[in-house]
Amino acid sequence: MKHELPALQFKENALEPYMTAETIRFHYGKHHKAYVDKLNTLVAGTPFENSPIETIIKYSSGTIYNNAAQAWNHAFLWQSLSPEKLKPTGALAAAIDKEFGSTDKFLQAFRNKVLGAFGSGWAWIVKENGRLQIETTHDGENLLRTDKRALLTIDLWEHAYYIDYRNDRGKYFDSFVNLINWDFAQKNFDKP
Repeated sequence: MKHELPALQFKENALEPYMTAETIRFHYGKHHKAYVDKLNTLVAGTPFENSPIETIIKYSSGTIYNNAAQAWNHAFLWQSLSPEKLKPTGALAAAIDKEFGSTDKFLQAFRNKVLGAFGSGWAWIVKENGRLQIETTHDGENLLRTDKRALLTIDLWEHAYYIDYRNDRGKYFDSFVNLINWDFAQKNFDKP
């Protein structure tokens, strides 16, 4: 099974001014593509050669795991973004209000987690035992190895924002909130 770079659901410039086409070209077209290409090279001739990426993530280790996890995390990231100005609705909005008091308080808690994360990794909105949580993972860690369901993510590696925001992770997050694909998060929240 050859792993493919998934197609973006939007044009390279569709997220501007919050995320430039140059960032998308480098982040998606170079970084994400490199993880997918490396994964294909690494699994050739191994027991994982014909495995779906989720199986590879759950059962591999070392560089195979790292590249599979990063390929999956990035694919999930692109789905977490939308050029449309969306807001949480329905059951997800109710869960946000229940856990955090309001969408604004939730976004502040999310921002605090993002800014408090040390080094490279990811920040996630997750559902565990029916409740919403915000958490971070280091490097290429992947939530498929846990009982937590990812609803959406933000990439905290500097390559995700250095072109547009240099090392200002706060400014990056403040722009990211304008791109959250709440419809995608809702679909993940609604899964049984």
